Amino acid sequence: MEFIFDEDQLLLQRTVHDFLESEVTPEVVRALWETETGRSPELWGKLAEIGLPGLLVPEAYGGMGMNEVDAVLLLEEAGRSGLAEPLVSTAAVAAPLLAELAGETAQEWLPKIASGQALVAVGHPVCPFVEDAHVASLLILPHDGALFGVAPGTARITPQKSNDPGRRIASVDFDEKSARCLAEGDRAEALLAAALDRGALASAAAALGAGDRLISEAVAYTRQRKQFGQPIGAFQAVKHGLANCKVKLEYARPAVYRAAHSVVQNSPERSLHVSMAKLLACEAAGFAAKQALQAHGAIGYTWEQDLHIWMRRAWSLEHAFGRNTFHHDRVRRAVLTGQLPLGPGTTFTN
Repeated sequence: MEFIFDEDQLLLQRTVHDFLESEVTPEVVRALWETETGRSPELWGKLAEIGLPGLLVPEAYGGMGMNEVDAVLLLEEAGRSGLAEPLVSTAAVAAPLLAELAGETAQEWLPKIASGQALVAVGHPVCPFVEDAHVASLLILPHDGALFGVAPGTARITPQKSNDPGRRIASVDFDEKSARCLAEGDRAEALLAAALDRGALASAAAALGAGDRLISEAVAYTRQRKQFGQPIGAFQAVKHGLANCKVKLEYARPAVYRAAHSVVQNSPERSLHVSMAKLLACEAAGFAAKQALQAHGAIGYTWEQDLHIWMRRAWSLEHAFGRNTFHHDRVRRAVLTGQLPLGPGTTFTN
């Protein structure tokens, strides 16, 4: 099979790249760190104007009607820019979940997502905390084998600490009697499994972007910083370290794109491909963070360095929608037993 992005997909990626480059600067990211919510309704409105929240919303509900193959390049750009807005939770996970649910819930919320009027946060059994619960208009949460739609005002939302100031997480408790049951049994399990894979895929794509930006930041710094009368980037050890970052990133990239295709096709190997993509992309981003920090030296530890934006994003993405241990276990089970791990409650131990 030949997999190539078409001209329209690449043009949209470039458009989003240019938009984020001008609107989501390091100064903007840092300013949002200092706000109570860490989110900007104004910026989200601008994202809605170019269609990002409604990427995976069907056209019948006012969205762009695209799929994960179309979206993967744009999520990569979000990671590259350091965008902290809830694009993953709302656009990549909640929107297609609601579309699969259909019915009154979809009719109520999908147009609001597409227009930028609503943020939706989704919880999952493999994630102890819910991202962006503090700003969500709707919470979609699992409990006792069922899936519930929860109004934030009826839930107890407890903020939790994160090493990434741009990642806002919380533990959420709710009374199912005050919530709307959206699905039960096998249907709820299938919806959660798909949500997990979409979230892990989106996180992997964002990790590609973060890793790429870390390499760019390190290269730029090593061209400016001089020792012994020449840029430190001319030294073999520095060059080899950054070259290894690029190799890991480029090996991860096709795995992420394959996972996007598997999600769109609902392949029997969807979860396996997603876990492989998440592992490779987060490993590449984590390695890039380590090498970029080493290239910067002691100054890289200082708060004033913008390197923090993408280092912390790379670290936090490893925690999103299943940590590395979870995805390692899914891949290992598939390799050793031939059983494909599709269920949301499929957790394995070492």
